[in-house]
Amino acid sequence: MSTLFMTAIILFCMGSMAYAYALRGQARWDGFGEYIRKGWPLFTPFNCLLYLFTKPKARPAIMNIDDFPELSELQENWEIIRDEALALNADGGFDSIGDKESASFYDIGFRTFYKYGWTKFYLNWYGYTHESAKRTCPKTIEILSKVPAVNGAMFSILPPGGQLTRHLDPVACSLRYHLGLATPNDDKCYISVDDNTYSWRDGEPLLFDVTYLHFAHNDSDKLRVILMCDIERPMSPLGKLLNAPYKWLMKATVVPNTDEDKRGFANRTFSTLVPLLEKGKRLKETNLVAYKALKYLVNGSLILLIGGLIWLILKFFFWLF
Repeated sequence: MSTLFMTAIILFCMGSMAYAYALRGQARWDGFGEYIRKGWPLFTPFNCLLYLFTKPKARPAIMNIDDFPELSELQENWEIIRDEALALNADGGFDSIGDKESASFYDIGFRTFYKYGWTKFYLNWYGYTHESAKRTCPKTIEILSKVPAVNGAMFSILPPGGQLTRHLDPVACSLRYHLGLATPNDDKCYISVDDNTYSWRDGEPLLFDVTYLHFAHNDSDKLRVILMCDIERPMSPLGKLLNAPYKWLMKATVVPNTDEDKRGFANRTFSTLVPLLEKGKRLKETNLVAYKALKYLVNGSLILLIGGLIWLILKFFFWLF
């Protein structure tokens, strides 16, 4: 029986990766090498299980917002949310770009986004509400508390000339919601999700699946400010059970805005590794062979750790059936 389990898991993993690389959606990777480097293939088999148990209304790359009436509270109060976001920005509440002492430098989930100008201010994240957000954005926090489907929320800024290069999020536990607050209201400021282009507008929502390839540009001369939320993926009861480990993982990635906020386990761990990563960059300049050996050792350890966890979850799933 164990051999049958192992064979079934291996075949499912291979099929899932092939599906994610060659069949899912319209946008395609430039090559298999890019998929291996940026496509988070280790997470793909478990993501595919969640796709399998996702309700039909949440399967397209971009969803019909009318199918999610539980989110209307956010859009109805967008001006209140906007006013607090703009006041926060005017007071310097967002991370300073490129400041290695700021929370942004230790944001394991979104760290690479800062490269081209993107920044954020967390409001809540998978069960934790930030103390700094309670202090500076109390009305927004109250509004969010009325929407149980919100797993996490933040204000997000993309400045003129800013961009997010093409990517996808590794985990499929949530959908992504954008609500325009103070946008250029211009087609020059847009996001492309699976080759579907959407331009942000003040007070208008967008709901999409972040595990499709997407990228964003602000080619206008105005700031783009939005409310960005992780929304509960609508699934069957079994799907919700399988999603629980993902949500636990996301809870460990809580990032503080200020010293008054909690720091999740994964974020604390990552912050201790940052000095080593900086030394690694310097090692690359002086001893390329040693740098590559260290890089493969670290990446290999992470692959074994994550792969082992996903293997156990998949084995449990196949055992159920």
